[in-house]
Amino acid sequence: MANERVERRLAAILAADVAGYSRLMGADEEGTLAQLKACRRELVDPKITEFRGRIVKTTGDGMLVEFSSVVDAVRCADEVQHGMAERNLEVPSDRRIEFRVGINLGDIIIDGDDIYGDGVNIAARLENLAEPGGLCVSRVVRDQVRDKLDLTFEDMGERQVKNIARPVRVFRIAPPVTGRPAASTEPALVLPDKPSIAVLPFANLSGDPEQEYFADGMVDEIITALSHMHCLFVIARNSSFAYKGMAVDVKQVGRELGVRYVLEGSVRKAANRVRMIGQLIDATTGAHIWADRFEGELDDIFDLQDQVAASVVGAIAPELELAEIERIKRKPTADLDAYDCYLRGTASVYLWTRETNEEALRLFYKAIELDPDFAAPYAFATWCYCFRKSNSWVIDNEQEIAETSRLARRAVELGKDDAFALCWAGYSLAYVVGELDYGATLIDRALQSNPNLARAWNLSGWVRIWLGEPEVAIEHLARAMRLSPLDPAFHSMQTATSFLRRAL
Repeated sequence: MANERVERRLAAILAADVAGYSRLMGADEEGTLAQLKACRRELVDPKITEFRGRIVKTTGDGMLVEFSSVVDAVRCADEVQHGMAERNLEVPSDRRIEFRVGINLGDIIIDGDDIYGDGVNIAARLENLAEPGGLCVSRVVRDQVRDKLDLTFEDMGERQVKNIARPVRVFRIAPPVTGRPAASTEPALVLPDKPSIAVLPFANLSGDPEQEYFADGMVDEIITALSHMHCLFVIARNSSFAYKGMAVDVKQVGRELGVRYVLEGSVRKAANRVRMIGQLIDATTGAHIWADRFEGELDDIFDLQDQVAASVVGAIAPELELAEIERIKRKPTADLDAYDCYLRGTASVYLWTRETNEEALRLFYKAIELDPDFAAPYAFATWCYCFRKSNSWVIDNEQEIAETSRLARRAVELGKDDAFALCWAGYSLAYVVGELDYGATLIDRALQSNPNLARAWNLSGWVRIWLGEPEVAIEHLARAMRLSPLDPAFHSMQTATSFLRRAL
C-alpha cells in the first residue's frame, strides 16, 4: 500500500462560499435556502456547465469546482459575480446572497470523485481573503490569464495562509472596464476640457517590501493635493492603483483612463531620509515633459509631497497663480508617528478582509491617540465601521452606531475643509447612523471643496438613492465613473445607474 501510485493532475480549482451565511440562515432559514437554490439553478450551475467545469462537492453554503482550463475558471467566476450583482440590486443589503470566490492553478490528488492537495487548499484560502461579491486569485492564475481576459488585477501582496508553508501572492480582480454590458450606451472616454492627469503607483526602491505602504501613501497624498486644484481633472486612486505591479504602456494608460498626462516615479526611504523621483509624461505622444528628484529628511515629508504636486501643476497648468498653487499645501499632523500609523492603516483598509479591517481600525485609533487633532484617521475609522456593517461583521450594533457617530462628528470638527473627512463622515452618518439629510449635506460640502473626489461622487450617489433622488444619483454616479473608470466598484455603480434609468 505504501508504494501505491497516487493519481495526480494539474487543474484550476475554484472555491466559493456565501458571505455571512450563518447570519442569513439565522434571520430567515427557509427564505435563504430558497434564494440560494434559485441562484444555483438559474445562474451558478449553468455557468459552470457553460465553461466546462465539474462540481466536485458542495457544503451547504459553499462549493468546490474543477476546471481543465484556468481561463474558463476565471471567466466563469467573473460572469457569476457580475450576474449576482445584478440579481442583488433590488434585494435589501441584509438579505443578499453574495459569493466569495478563490481560484488557484495547481497539482491536485485524485481520489474517486474527490480532490485534495495544496492546489485545493490554496483556492480555499484565497476564497477566505475575498470580499463579499469578490474574487481573489493566486499569482500563477494572474500570470496565465492577464493577457487573455479583459480584467484588472490589484496586487494584495504576499499573504501567509493557514497550512501552506510558503506565502501566497494574492491578486484581487476588479470588474472589467471594456466589454461592458450591452445596456450601456456610454461613449468612449474623451479628454476633459481642462488639464487631466493620472498618478500611477510609485515603485518602492527602499529594498524592504514592508515599506510598500509608505510608497503608496506618498502617491495617495500627491493625488489628494492635485485633486484639490479645481482647474485640473485628476483620476482617482482606485483606478490609478489598478496598474500597481504592472509594466505599463503610458499611451495605453492615457487611453484607458481618458487623461492627457501621467505621472510615474519611485520612492526610496532609508533611515531618516526620503527620496522621490517623478517623471511627467504626455500620454498622447509619449513625450517626457519633465523629470526631477525631491530629497530631504523624513521630517520634511509634507514639503516633499507639496514640491512634487506643485511641479506637476506648474508643468501642465502654468497659467495658475502662485497663490492657487499654495492653496494645495497642507500639513495634516506634526506627529510623524501618528502619520506613519495612518499610512499603515490606509494600506490595511485596501486589502478588504475582516482581519485587515480590524488591523486598520487599531492603527487609526493609535494615530488618534498620538495626535487627537489629526482629522484623517477619524474619517478612515468611520470607513472601517461602514465596511463592517456592509459585511455583517458588527458585534454590538448600538455601540458601533454610537462610536461611528462620535468619530464622524470629530472628523467634521477637525477637518472643516478636508474633503475626504467630510465625505466619509457624511456617508457613515447616513449609512451607519441613519442621518441621511445631514450626511448628504456633508458630502456636498466635500464636493464643493474637492470636485475631483470620485469617492465622494460615488457615495453621494448611493445616499441620493436612499433619499429618493434618482436623477441626482445618476448624475453623481456618472461623475464617479468618469473620474475612476477602473474602480473596483465600477460595475455596481453602472448596474445601479442602469436600474435607475429604467425606473424613471
